Amino acid sequence: MVAVFNLNVVPSIAANGGVTIWLWLISLLLFFWPQGIAVLELAHRYPGEGGVYLWAKEVFGDFHGFLSGWCYWTNNMMYVPTVMLYFVGVSVFALGSGHEGLADSKTFIAAATLVLMSLLVVLNIVGLGVGKWISNLGSMGTGVAAVTLIGLGVIVWLRFGTTITAADFRIPANPRFVLNSFGVICFGLVGLELASIMGDEIQDPERNLPRAVAWGGVLSGLLYLATTLTLLIAINRNDINVLQGIVQAVGQMASKVGVGWIVAPFALMLSISIAGIGSAWLAGSARIPFVAGLDSYLPAWMGRVHSEYGTPYAALIVHGAVSTSLVLITLLGSGVQETFQRLLSLAVVLQLVPFVYMFGALLKISLGPSASSGRYSKPVLVLAGSSGLITTILGIALAFFPAQQITSLRSYETWMVGGTAFFIGLAVFFFYIYGRRKAAHAATGIV
Repeated sequence: MVAVFNLNVVPSIAANGGVTIWLWLISLLLFFWPQGIAVLELAHRYPGEGGVYLWAKEVFGDFHGFLSGWCYWTNNMMYVPTVMLYFVGVSVFALGSGHEGLADSKTFIAAATLVLMSLLVVLNIVGLGVGKWISNLGSMGTGVAAVTLIGLGVIVWLRFGTTITAADFRIPANPRFVLNSFGVICFGLVGLELASIMGDEIQDPERNLPRAVAWGGVLSGLLYLATTLTLLIAINRNDINVLQGIVQAVGQMASKVGVGWIVAPFALMLSISIAGIGSAWLAGSARIPFVAGLDSYLPAWMGRVHSEYGTPYAALIVHGAVSTSLVLITLLGSGVQETFQRLLSLAVVLQLVPFVYMFGALLKISLGPSASSGRYSKPVLVLAGSSGLITTILGIALAFFPAQQITSLRSYETWMVGGTAFFIGLAVFFFYIYGRRKAAHAATGIV
């Protein structure tokens, strides 16, 4: 549940109105549950570390395994910057009333992002023994923030009612801006694949993993639905700020019930939580190339481990530098909220590519001679594989539709198409050109 539930994406989804509630339900049914079946089936057939990389490699071959792992890794270079932006948008509320406007200052955003990213890189180089407490605070803080938000929403609804009507849940006459949110919703529901990495550490995984997926899905779905509804109760959808929406909602509802003083401590707690999320993804994604075997195709120095702390410091520094640069580059031509949406949309595309392979692997297995030798029957595999594959491809395609915060369609499409082509092109270069050249040099004894 901690891996799946992502409070950061809720405001950008809720900004599209009540129709997103139906999109949540559709995604839970057609993407999340098939994802659970795929993870359990593939982890059963191909046990071991590697997850999406290992499954794509075993079913489709080396390059597809590399591309799956590569996209899973590089999407975090887009996602971590969105966490940094979200941190800045929330943390200014912790400074007290009157400082909210700092979140629209590009200079402040750039400076705060640079400082926070540098701090997280240093803490994770020092080691998980030092950095893990931030991640632990992040997971706890997210839960507390969600409970606080939903609790205030229930109190306000019971005492003051709501202006939301049935009309708010209908498909709008122009659904263009709603389309992008479907991809973001699918992005918000990924995370079950992490179970394959932790399989050896789970007691009786054959029995407990299916139940964990089922209950985790129910609880995550309820949290997503409840927090989205609460934002719509608290704030008019046209006024939701994608970076500050959670604190906005808490501030307005707290004022109504006479506890406005909680806004600053709530923002401080949520800021620490967001920093923890950023730390967790930074630490985890820096290790993905080496868990998944991508390191054999990358420059040797990327695999360097700190002599004292035993951490992949080179990969951490590269990740921090790339993520910070992406924030600075996108800020040059866009507003803060638009920058957030651009980075998030490209992260959606790259994140969902491994799931195309995952559901494709499920379908290929279901149509092969070994279909009946796994955990689930052939009809279940076909249904889950086809449903998940179609939904994933649809999520990728709809991410190319601009969200309402986007001001220039041409610039956005250039960013999305160019960014996707750039990262896929890098994967092709490292696998077919650099990786083979590196292997040839190793075979001849050249370093």
